[in-house]
Amino acid sequence: MYKHLLVPLDGSGLATEIVSRVVPFALALGARITFFTARADYAATGPGALQRTVAPAAYADNLAGEARGVLQKAEAAAKARGVPCATLVRNSDRPAAAILAVADELGCDLIFMASHGHKGLRGLVQGSQTQKVLAGTALPVLVATIESNQPDREKQAALAIILDEHRSLAAVVRGLLHLVDEAVAGRTALDVMLARTMIHYIEAFPERLHHPKEEAYLFRLLSARTAEFDGAIAQLRAQHAGGDELIRAMQGAIDRHARAGAAGGSLAAVATAVNAVAEAQWEHMNLEENTILPAACQHLTGEDWAAIHVAFSANGDPRFDADLDDGFKRLYARIANLVPQPGL
Repeated sequence: MYKHLLVPLDGSGLATEIVSRVVPFALALGARITFFTARADYAATGPGALQRTVAPAAYADNLAGEARGVLQKAEAAAKARGVPCATLVRNSDRPAAAILAVADELGCDLIFMASHGHKGLRGLVQGSQTQKVLAGTALPVLVATIESNQPDREKQAALAIILDEHRSLAAVVRGLLHLVDEAVAGRTALDVMLARTMIHYIEAFPERLHHPKEEAYLFRLLSARTAEFDGAIAQLRAQHAGGDELIRAMQGAIDRHARAGAAGGSLAAVATAVNAVAEAQWEHMNLEENTILPAACQHLTGEDWAAIHVAFSANGDPRFDADLDDGFKRLYARIANLVPQPGL
């Protein structure tokens, strides 16, 4: 059976849902995954050359792009389920050719791709990357249709967004753990400014965007449909309210380390505080993903899912700011590009 899956990803919404499909598929097979993305060579473009001169900071961000952030979220999803995975990014303006080359180079035995699939496989657009891969490889290609005529389309899209936000947070937490572990091992000095930026994301993103939407929609609607999970919802609400204490302790440990350096055990205190936050995040996300989301799938109506989808898409509810959502996405991409990660 298949043992090594190549999963090409891009920055579109397809990447969010294809990861949700391929991780349980690989788990069932006992296979490992290589998540791959082909990144356009921004430096070779006219705008890139100009921006390199007039706006070097913006140039650096555009040069790095979103590839690492996309891959780190996929890696977080696979690790959460215990699926072995690796990540790879290549500069290429010919994604299909890059996919075929990487599959051959790594000895993959299946390419797992996404298609909008509006009209099934016959509806694959001529010239699309999926169609080009299908035409150019002798390897098996599994094409998962994502945006097709699914009767529960809004439910699937809403679930994908919620899980994608979890993966963003998990990737930043894992990055912070890695940053601190490298410093504790003596391989690098702790980058205090980067650590503070990551802590800001861990604090602000759930508090200002993710948790309010969960409480206003997911938890409220589930409680309205059944009382069976009120205990779990109460626990999650308490975790939302009580997370500040652990984050303040982490911020304090970072501040003390910044003042004292590695002397006096300050780095060990940082590691302890960061690990406490990480454990709390894993417990919280596991309770939501293993209890609340399956319960929501069982009890919520199509109308409920439509409302949740609108809220989490930040595209129709005045209580949630789409600009704030975009700002966190840009911050996440910047963090992903700054944090040294194995395999990238």
